[in-house]
Amino acid sequence: MKQKVWNINLEEMMEAGVHFGHQARKWNPKMASYIFTERKGIHIINLSQTARFLSEACDLVFNASSKGKQFLIVGTKYQAADLIALAAIKARCHYVNQKWLGGMLTNWSTIEKRLQRFKDLEKKESTGIINQLPKREAANLKRQLTQLRKYLGGIKYMTSLPDIVIIIDQQKEFTAIQECITLGIPTICLVDTDCNPDLTDIPIPANDDARASIRWILNKLTLAICEGRYNSVKLE
Repeated sequence: MKQKVWNINLEEMMEAGVHFGHQARKWNPKMASYIFTERKGIHIINLSQTARFLSEACDLVFNASSKGKQFLIVGTKYQAADLIALAAIKARCHYVNQKWLGGMLTNWSTIEKRLQRFKDLEKKESTGIINQLPKREAANLKRQLTQLRKYLGGIKYMTSLPDIVIIIDQQKEFTAIQECITLGIPTICLVDTDCNPDLTDIPIPANDDARASIRWILNKLTLAICEGRYNSVKLE
């Protein structure tokens, strides 16, 4: 497939604060090759490395998307939850942005049952069946539905394990990464200076705390996914 150019601009990355790492005393030595320098006790990420790995990630998701592969975007930190949902919906990806339930991938058969329960309750709600039940029973079902929407709403239409998982914040989503490793699902992960880049297939060195940084990286990845889908339609 023809190599694409993803317009990854170093100035834009600096404006978004992609280059700001964590405090130098909190670093992971495995990130040494991705760090440019230290300034006032803060590690500065080498943006040429960020550009290289982000371009590689964009190529991967573009090619996968053009073949109809499915993506899951994971990021449950409060400052990124809405960005995860917006990016995933825009690119028609599945997402988890509230809480990673242990076994969400490794115990997929149980999650499938919960998703079926979720759909059954939504059907009862839309047809008015819930409101015809005794008050206590109706309240209990509504509470269940609220919980299921909160934690499983982003994977409501996921019918099988994802082909690629995109992860924001390696530290917080460590369980998700472990499940992907166990199942052999390829991962793309933002890695800040306190992370272990060896745990992911494509590490993208970047600030994983600032909203602007997360948004900028997600925009590039979801654009590549959308272009891959568009490309597959053109080829049909």
